[in-house]
Amino acid sequence: MADESTGKKKGSMSVSEAGRKGGQTVRDKYGHSFYEEIGRKGGETVKAERGRAFYEQIGKKGGDTVKAERGAGFYEQIGKKGGEAVKAERGTPFYEEIGKKGGHRVRTLIEEGKKAAIETARSSEDKTPAPGGEVVPEPAQE
Repeated sequence: MADESTGKKKGSMSVSEAGRKGGQTVRDKYGHSFYEEIGRKGGETVKAERGRAFYEQIGKKGGDTVKAERGAGFYEQIGKKGGEAVKAERGTPFYEEIGKKGGHRVRTLIEEGKKAAIETARSSEDKTPAPGGEVVPEPAQE
């Protein structure tokens, strides 16, 4: 029997209810890992089609929206909350360990940067510009 005001049959479900029920059925049949797998595949496809810049762009839009809605202090609050949760789970030595790793990585990056700067300086010394601006090849050494 149809309800005259909405045109729906009694007991029929809405689109959102049907979607929820379908999602639960899929979850029960395939499990949580199924969603992880299809999400990863979808993400890889989008990355291949649109590139990394797309994710940066949508991340910035999302971050700007949250900042506008909740204020800049929100990030401070969730960062502190996350840090406390990690500290409770892993302890203070975890932070000491990752701090050392970060320090070693920074040191390595600085050394690589210095080497690159020296090589760039050497290569620019080897190419002496002529009065007109063109690069003159070095004379052959015997």
